[in-house]
Amino acid sequence: MRRARASASEPWTARERALLGRLDTPARIQEFLDAVPYSDDLFYRCPRKVMKDGKAHCFDGAVFAAACLRRLGHPALVLDLRAVRDDDHVLAPFRQNGRLGAVAKSNFAGLRFREPIHRTLRELVLTYFEDYYNVEGEKTLRGYSALLDLAAFERVAWRTDDAPMDAIAARLDSMKHAQVLTKTMERALSPKDRRGYEAGMHGTIASGLYGAKG
Repeated sequence: MRRARASASEPWTARERALLGRLDTPARIQEFLDAVPYSDDLFYRCPRKVMKDGKAHCFDGAVFAAACLRRLGHPALVLDLRAVRDDDHVLAPFRQNGRLGAVAKSNFAGLRFREPIHRTLRELVLTYFEDYYNVEGEKTLRGYSALLDLAAFERVAWRTDDAPMDAIAARLDSMKHAQVLTKTMERALSPKDRRGYEAGMHGTIASGLYGAKG
């Protein structure tokens, strides 16, 4: 595991560095995101605002995780999962020992951390399929973007300013998405089983569910 490398060019305050310094593995980044409340807000928070407000939704959490992973020597990567009749989901993938894992904030129990054991991006994405469902119990994951390196937004201070968040979200949305199902596969899907549905909804914030946000 790479170690955090603080530098004079880092944009963080002393208090922020103290918090970030404790997030020295992907698992600890995930623990932090699991501990903060899920946000049902319709706007985006940069990593600095996530620390200040102490809450995040999936986009905020992925960008925050990417900033933390960058401190550990990883590229600051995010990835969009595209859904039908459901919210998209955003991950912060990372590579360790040649394999891919991910950190993520979610309103659903099954759409969060993945250990770095996956050989390809598609393999990683497909681990989210069964747990990606809407309130009707439909399995809704349909595609995924390429990896977006947030180094492209370095000049606009994405780690400390909310303003670039809309541009990052728009870039993710505009990227070509690979499909995970054929139409034949889609028509043959079964609904989420009741036990799995209830397990995945454990701890869910109702106001943050698809369809509840106006």
